[in-house]
Amino acid sequence: MEKIVILTGAGISAESGVSTFRDNNGLWENHPVEEVATPIAWENNRPLVMDFYNQRRKQLFEVKPNNGHLWLVKLEEKFDVQIITQNVDDLHERAGSSNVLHLHGELKKVRSTINPELIYTLDHWELKLGDKCELGSQLRPHIVWFGERVPMIEPAITIVSNADILIVIGTSMVVYPAASLINFVGNNIPKYYIDPKAFQVQGISNLNIINENAGVGVPKLVEELLKRFAG
Repeated sequence: MEKIVILTGAGISAESGVSTFRDNNGLWENHPVEEVATPIAWENNRPLVMDFYNQRRKQLFEVKPNNGHLWLVKLEEKFDVQIITQNVDDLHERAGSSNVLHLHGELKKVRSTINPELIYTLDHWELKLGDKCELGSQLRPHIVWFGERVPMIEPAITIVSNADILIVIGTSMVVYPAASLINFVGNNIPKYYIDPKAFQVQGISNLNIINENAGVGVPKLVEELLKRFAG
């Protein structure tokens, strides 16, 4: 059974109505995103940072997976599928995908500020000052902020290194370290890049460009792969 690895970015979730962190020219209520998504921001203005993520989380409870998410699930009928996403939403899981690795954390989870291994899932949208872990420390969003290491990048590299097919969806391919993952895929491996602004990545062979939104491009590619590889 061929192993398909799928790398997704903000573009696939934007079609569900999820606001990206770079909406409105990189500002959120006149604040640069770096002021609400860095460790320094957290130390300097926790209410502002929590409000930013509370609003994102509230929105997430109101949106649904779109055609792009749903069609990826169909690949699991015939392939070994692993999704690596830069997105912090849970739309892949809600669509029914079984194996999802989140590079940048998860919006519906929070964690201890003194022990990052203590992670909790929220069943509501609002995190408040005074919400504490079992050790008594303030809970923070379970998000990889600017300036923090990406702990899941090493497992992601291992996954893509074993891909038989790579699909990249809804990402600009300029945000690192996620954009570097394509470099760990073998030269002879088929690669597909679905995005309205998709382009040929320098030094990457066997890259097939599909200049469509995920909702259009994913169903086309899934049907093609099922016919070609799964009979």
